[in-house]
Amino acid sequence: MKEEMGAVGHDPVAATVLSPVMEGSAKTVHGRFRHKLKMPQILGFVPRPRSPKPIVESNPPQTEVVMDFMENLKENRLVEACQQLLLREDQLFGQETMTVEGLVQVCNEDDKDTLQKDYETLLLHLWMAVHTTFSSTPSGEHLEILRSAVETITLLEEKDQQWEGRPEGSSEAPVWRPHQCRHTHDNLLEKMVDSQMRNATVEEDNISVSSVDNLSTSMKREVCRMGKRLKEDVLRVARDIRDCYPPDFDVCNLYVRLYHQKFSARLTELARSGLDVDDCNYLLCWVNNYYPNDILKHKDLEGHINMESLGTLLSEKDLTTLEEQYLLQKESRVRTWFSKALSKEEEGWLSGKSPELIDGYCFCPLAIDIIQAVDGAMREARTILGSEAKAQRILRQLDSFLISYKSSLEEFVKRTGENTQAVVKANLVSIEQFRDFIVGREESIPEEIRTSCMSTLADLRDCGYGYFTGPIHEELRVQYHRLWTQAWFTGGQMVLDEILGTLERHMQQFTDLKPICVEELLGRLHMEMMVEYVKRMMKRKMRLKDKEQQEAAATLLAEDSSKLSTYFIEAGSKICWLSEVLPKMAEVVRLQDPGSIQLEIVTLARDFPDLSWRHISALLSLKANLSIADVRSIKESLVENRPTVTTCNTIPPFFSKVPAGRTWNMCRPACICYGRRGYSSQD
Repeated sequence: MKEEMGAVGHDPVAATVLSPVMEGSAKTVHGRFRHKLKMPQILGFVPRPRSPKPIVESNPPQTEVVMDFMENLKENRLVEACQQLLLREDQLFGQETMTVEGLVQVCNEDDKDTLQKDYETLLLHLWMAVHTTFSSTPSGEHLEILRSAVETITLLEEKDQQWEGRPEGSSEAPVWRPHQCRHTHDNLLEKMVDSQMRNATVEEDNISVSSVDNLSTSMKREVCRMGKRLKEDVLRVARDIRDCYPPDFDVCNLYVRLYHQKFSARLTELARSGLDVDDCNYLLCWVNNYYPNDILKHKDLEGHINMESLGTLLSEKDLTTLEEQYLLQKESRVRTWFSKALSKEEEGWLSGKSPELIDGYCFCPLAIDIIQAVDGAMREARTILGSEAKAQRILRQLDSFLISYKSSLEEFVKRTGENTQAVVKANLVSIEQFRDFIVGREESIPEEIRTSCMSTLADLRDCGYGYFTGPIHEELRVQYHRLWTQAWFTGGQMVLDEILGTLERHMQQFTDLKPICVEELLGRLHMEMMVEYVKRMMKRKMRLKDKEQQEAAATLLAEDSSKLSTYFIEAGSKICWLSEVLPKMAEVVRLQDPGSIQLEIVTLARDFPDLSWRHISALLSLKANLSIADVRSIKESLVENRPTVTTCNTIPPFFSKVPAGRTWNMCRPACICYGRRGYSSQD
């Protein structure tokens, strides 16, 4: 009997199980002493019939079989085996006796040795269960064994805490205490992760050929295998293993942190090994894109890991070095490509060939090619660098390209060739496409780069559109000089009609210019012609002596405004607000009451904030019957009211484009007259 108990580890629970042979049913025991007694017949007594005996089931419930320690281990019932050892430990170390030295434990050394060996056997099974976490495809049986192992760790940890929390003077703890199973568990996980990542670098058969073996270098294949192994394992933890652990283990964060450390250590070694361009780009992709986005932000890990606590895979110094290497080579490639594209375009200009026509309009592919290249480079940089702000550095190459483009176009328009007009028309399309690109990306392009690009594009537009508007204005210059002269005032010459007739003749040459460019061209002509008209008006070559002349001039001014606005708006100009300039000035010319003139001047200054006193003085000089006191009052009113009338205006500048000459000197008490006398160069 003692030998049997030793075999099971002297399990008191198993030793107390009764053998079925020793157990007897009550019926059997009492049946040995049962005698048959005859009942006497009693007068008047009628015996009741016997009730039928209840039917007894032939298969009574089976008695639960209690396993011993080794049997529980064999069945991987780790919790039950652990509970048996804990009970034996309590029984073995729970007996104390009083001696001279105090309370001491009374226990058998052989029993202690046996219990220690059983604990060692239990721990061996325990760590085997944990070690096989990634050894096979998760199954219900495997997960149940792991769950039992984790629960056993918790029980052993609780027993460690009980021994550590015992009062001073208590008996000594067993030599195997504390087990520190939690610490051992975490160390085991670290070794398992290290093994998983090391094995991933040499395993090729289990990885698809298309995803790894097609990679061009051994470094790329190594990083890819490690990354894939990391992803597979942490997702297995989140999907299956996590449920085997209680929350206080925080097992998802534990595993992710261990894998992160191993992956980070290896990538740091590679980053410092002197990578070529392709390997550098691939490593940055993993660090900035694949790892944080495809792995850490995977939906199955959401809510289970703390990304902020992990940090980046590479230190800031190592990461900056690689990113600078990438940006330098990418900028060089983009710059080279831009230069080749512009050179190819210039060869076409100088060859004498006309640009291709698309839908009947001159077309240049330069902007489309450059914009696509910029978009592609930016998209790649965002992926590799994981940052929009860092990728924006590539846009500096676009700024440099536009400056080169401007220089090339300015040189080309100086030439006189048969294809010059067609080439400029085609390039106007490209210029507008570049401008639309910059304006459309306003929020994503740094302000410094955006401002520089828009300034260069403004110069390009002036160069392109100026190539066409310059000759038109040159031909109209003689007709401009007849505006606001005696011939214009008397109606002897239809000056404005002649101007518009000449303009219409020139506009016939733009049938092959894309409509969006025609619209911009018309808008520029509209603005420039209005500026020229107002400039001629303020030359002070006319003096309107009385009310009749002033009203007549105002009428002519309103008619000219109507003709100009009608022509340009119908032709396609979108600058509708220009139609308000001349009618407001005509109203100043028409009015006679100084108070009304004063109000109209304030209104004009409100609508056009760039209207200066120099312009107002030139306008008032047309009215010969206006006194110096009236002019002074108008100026004082304007000075007083101007701060409040210009705050909410959104009309673009106009009068700042008009040279107004010298202002009227109000200090001289003389009549208004035309000439040098009475004018000052001070504003």
